[in-house]
Amino acid sequence: MTASLPLLIELGTEELPVKALPGLAQALFDGVLAALDKRGVAVDRGEAKPLYTPRRLAVLLPGVATEQPEQRSEVLGPYLNIALDADGNPTKALQGFAAKAGIEWTALEKTRDAKGERFVHRAVTPGATTAALLPDVLREAIAAMPIPKPMRWGAHAYAFARPVHWLVLLHGEGVVDAELFGVRSGRTSRGHRFMHDRAVEIAAPGDYVDAMRGAKVLVDADARRAAIVTAVEGAARHAGGDARIESDNLEQVNCLVEWPSAIACAFEAEFLAVPQEALIATMEANQKFFPVLRDGRLTEHFIAIANIESKDPAEVAKGYERVIRPRFADAKFFFDEDLKQGLSAMNDGLKTVTYQAKLGSVADKATRVAALAEIIAPQVGVDATLAKRAALLSKADLQSRMVNEFPELQGIAGRYYAKHDVALAGLSDDERTSLANALDEAWQPRFAGDDIALSPLGKVLAIAERLDTLAGGFAAGLKPTGNKDAFALRRNALGLARTLIESGFDLDLQALLASAIDRVGALPTGKDGASAFADRGELYDFILDRLKGYYADKGATVQQFNAVAALRPKSLYDLDRRIDAIGTFAALPEAAALAAADKRIRNILRKADIEIPATVDPALLREPAEAALAEAVEVVHAETGHALAHGDYVSALTHLARLRPQVDAFFDGVMVNADDPDLRRNRLALLEQLAERLGSVAAIEHLSS
Repeated sequence: MTASLPLLIELGTEELPVKALPGLAQALFDGVLAALDKRGVAVDRGEAKPLYTPRRLAVLLPGVATEQPEQRSEVLGPYLNIALDADGNPTKALQGFAAKAGIEWTALEKTRDAKGERFVHRAVTPGATTAALLPDVLREAIAAMPIPKPMRWGAHAYAFARPVHWLVLLHGEGVVDAELFGVRSGRTSRGHRFMHDRAVEIAAPGDYVDAMRGAKVLVDADARRAAIVTAVEGAARHAGGDARIESDNLEQVNCLVEWPSAIACAFEAEFLAVPQEALIATMEANQKFFPVLRDGRLTEHFIAIANIESKDPAEVAKGYERVIRPRFADAKFFFDEDLKQGLSAMNDGLKTVTYQAKLGSVADKATRVAALAEIIAPQVGVDATLAKRAALLSKADLQSRMVNEFPELQGIAGRYYAKHDVALAGLSDDERTSLANALDEAWQPRFAGDDIALSPLGKVLAIAERLDTLAGGFAAGLKPTGNKDAFALRRNALGLARTLIESGFDLDLQALLASAIDRVGALPTGKDGASAFADRGELYDFILDRLKGYYADKGATVQQFNAVAALRPKSLYDLDRRIDAIGTFAALPEAAALAAADKRIRNILRKADIEIPATVDPALLREPAEAALAEAVEVVHAETGHALAHGDYVSALTHLARLRPQVDAFFDGVMVNADDPDLRRNRLALLEQLAERLGSVAAIEHLSS
């Protein structure tokens, strides 16, 4: 049995790009495993995972075989009729094959396949040592890494993500000799740049993690991340609040430090008058700090993570506070100036801002959205006048200084300005609050996984906004192609669908799309006057297509989704209830047989070449099985009628499932295409009635595909 030893690879570099670091570490780890596997070297990876810090990428495997297994090869040669002449002597073809193999032709073996007998050269060679293979393994793994922007340094021709300074390569306690990027391998790593700026000798791979910890480097990214969370949460509690720890911010901080240390900081309380979202955005996006909140509101405290244990944390804190103060001062200036201007005044400036060349100004878009909101509002119990007013103001904050500086605050800034705008003084407190919140909620969901708008008015604006964006995008010829989707129409379609479904709004989507298209169509479409109106059927299909993934995430199969989508329900909320019902039906034991029967029925009806009566004639029901089915269909029509009228699709499908015995008996004992044309027409009429009711909730024949 081949011996196994732990393996350590550490590539030491200048600080690696933060966002690319986890991917680079994973790629190196995967590449080394793949290259070893390719060479047949056995690996016990155990709980191994990529190890990394800003200055190093490492692979630590608990067990790697010391050599390859025996290498067996088989090379097929010429067939006997080509290899030997009539006297049994070797031809030039056989002599050439043997010479290439390095042996006499008489030492070759023979094998047989479908074409006959042929010569073959089989060889067994000892496996190479892993130490001999590792330089190529490492080079191959590095060559496969997705380096975002390779760098060159010095006068060398090679390139990597950052300049390479050291290479540790140990298999067991022995150093594997290799050279990479002009650096010779050894057992010498390096500690923390400031706290342990000297060589660290690694005696064996198993010592690596602890040795680096002793040198003030946490090479395990999970351990480093946990240490950051613990330190930040502790510092925030000490400040009397809770830390806001967003996963993206945490990940970037984790890729910036080797030895994290929390520093408690604070800023002037006067800045809290600025919308907290702007301050939080500055702290997280620009400085990678962790804000401290109390009861969901931002406090004047924040936590920074230093890459050093300072003897004077207060001085370090002053540096962080000094960095953030100018950004906060700018934000406060922008906010104060915007308040002086007012939301209504900002709105007037939108007339000169182009939304899209063929679709007019941003003010034109706001007018279209307002008209749609006015249509939607009364259908869902929202005041139409308030909805129109909110929609007309929904783009105003685009003219604000705050949104110009912090584009991600669109809508959020509008909410703050609406609460202070004197031009809205005629509204009651509840109406003003509702309008202000709706200006923010209109943009929800902002990203995948985000919640939809919370308030009814916010939902109305969110729906109207996306209807216009979709209709306008298609009318202007901006349909997504491949990865191109300049107007984010795919995201808008899913946001529209989610809002309709998750709000429980039973609205006629096709009618709404027609209204949106009419308003877009009333605008000039360009200098040439050419018109490119959107088709509501095409738009409807585009929206449905976005829902495939949505329902797959909820556990619906493609067949179940297609079964309901085939009916093209007017309401997406109705579509949602049907998909839930078809999922319940698909789990019944009768479902598969009924789906197959429905498919068979529709094929029969599709091929029918005679006129099918609208009703079934009881006098022509000759066979017991067709009489029994006719009676069962009549009963199920009565049982399901009330359920279908009230959207109780589960109940309707449950009743339909009870038809299976009669349907099975009919197809077992009745010839549909009877010679007697009257009998044939009557049986087709019976099947048509059955098909109509089987397809009343969904096209269940899709479940049999």
